[in-house]
Amino acid sequence: MAENDPSRPKAAFDHRLKRMREHGLKPEYRPDETELQKNRYVNCGWGRLVFANTYQEPEELIEVLRKERADRRDIAFYVRDPHVIVGTAPQELFLDPSHTFRLNLATYRPARNRRKGFTVRRLSSRSDAEGINDLYLRRGMVPVPPEFFWSLDPRMLTVLVAEEDETGLIVGTAMGIDHSRATDDAVSGCSLWCLAVSPQARFPGIGEALVRRMAEFFSGRGIPYLDLSVMHDNSQAIGLYEKLGFERVPYFTVKRKNTINEALFAGPAVDEKLNPYATIIVNEARKRGIQAEVTDADGGFFRLSYGGRSVRCRESLSEFTSAVAMSICDDKATTRRVVEQAGVTVPQQILAGSDAEISAFLKEHESVVIKPARGEQGKGISIGLTELDDVMTAIDKARTFSNDVLIEECVEGEDLRLVVIDYKVVAAAIRRPAEVLGNGKASIAELIDVQSRRRAAATGGESSITIDQEVLRCVKGAGWSLEDVLPEGERLTVRRTANLHTGGTIHDVTGVTNRALIDAAVRAARAIEIPVTGIDLMVKDPRQADYHFIEANERPGLANHEPQPTAERFVDFLFPLSIPRAVRDTLNRTGP
Repeated sequence: MAENDPSRPKAAFDHRLKRMREHGLKPEYRPDETELQKNRYVNCGWGRLVFANTYQEPEELIEVLRKERADRRDIAFYVRDPHVIVGTAPQELFLDPSHTFRLNLATYRPARNRRKGFTVRRLSSRSDAEGINDLYLRRGMVPVPPEFFWSLDPRMLTVLVAEEDETGLIVGTAMGIDHSRATDDAVSGCSLWCLAVSPQARFPGIGEALVRRMAEFFSGRGIPYLDLSVMHDNSQAIGLYEKLGFERVPYFTVKRKNTINEALFAGPAVDEKLNPYATIIVNEARKRGIQAEVTDADGGFFRLSYGGRSVRCRESLSEFTSAVAMSICDDKATTRRVVEQAGVTVPQQILAGSDAEISAFLKEHESVVIKPARGEQGKGISIGLTELDDVMTAIDKARTFSNDVLIEECVEGEDLRLVVIDYKVVAAAIRRPAEVLGNGKASIAELIDVQSRRRAAATGGESSITIDQEVLRCVKGAGWSLEDVLPEGERLTVRRTANLHTGGTIHDVTGVTNRALIDAAVRAARAIEIPVTGIDLMVKDPRQADYHFIEANERPGLANHEPQPTAERFVDFLFPLSIPRAVRDTLNRTGP
């Protein structure tokens, strides 16, 4: 074993002894290695990092893991004999399927050039803490009480954030732990945890920059190595760590079986390959003990059964949505009439007819939207047309999706999606069109290709940017061609539609949405009599009351609204008597 091996407390004691001598202190005795096993752990906010190599007996380690809080995730790191620990309490503990990697800080070499577009710095404000928790929730991680960040010892726990220079948004974070300070020198080295990057991040290299900054920070303290734990199948992260010089080391991690860790010890959520919109619902159902049968994976069809009730679904569309409600949503002209009668504000609209009617409508409103009367996912929609020739071309394109084509006044603003479940708004998000950011080197076509691949990777293949007439029109309208090189730092919107499927991004605004917009969404859902729907409004600002209704979707994608509990509320609606496992566990522990 290496002299700085964390499983060798003698080395840690020697380091402590040296520090005592430097301060003129003389120890009365030199304890043996057994006495140095001091049952050490550190509170990290999301749970406790338990230094398993400081526990003498398996029973002592198991007992401390049993004290894990229901809303936290404890991690026993550096477990010497995981087979013994898990074998002693197989119903309570499991061996985490992760690898441990180590970076030798003595030989680490910093990057030559700093990444542009964002800044990596230490956490410094409550808004930073809120941004970190938003990232944690988006990535399925355990949030941390914001006040914890101000109570921690900054010499022991180091929290970094990556902030976009232009927007000020927190798009990445990482936490580092100084083992010597956390364990009073019982364990040496340091470790990195909770590396998270926003799926909406516009700049590459954020994760790498966070890891490098942490390595440089601890290297400056003279700490010999940096360890981290990564899931065995996270090939992208492992590739990054190996690129930075990390090497795999034979240390193991043990965790307690709880709802947070359920996916790690319960096996794959579903055998069939479902899209993200069906997967999020099936996974939530399985957590509650609801039987899930996938009937057509390609189409997103499945059946949920619980307590004598069986419900067929296609993603968020269930048997509880009537055929009448579906037909209303399918016909956008009908949708508009129905919600207008309920007092919902709608834009002016006509059915594409004679050239004279089209020309007169364009002259009256100056800018129009062309959309198929039937369709979804933004297909066939053209926005912001001001020339008659462009309007006629867009109508021909829309007719490839529907015989009837609608012409609508173009209302400027942002696209707000409100998810309504059981006539309650459970999530609200601004959807923004696909855009690229110039680097002064790549052509616009190359930037679109890179951004398209990045969006596809972040959404499981559900979002991409196809170069079509709409993209060409947007690029040309901004004064560019696909072959042009976009100057560094310049942003270019390459589509006007904000649908996720066409490369758009989605940004949660549930907590700040004006009550008038929420009321309008509920009124629209009740008018259609549809219990689960996505209501699209065009708004100037989600904090303001002004809006125009755009359309209602009978099958909203619930996977796009982290951190809001859309799947949980959907399963609540289908099976109101189902009880989450965390509640069942609490009831079992406390009794009647």
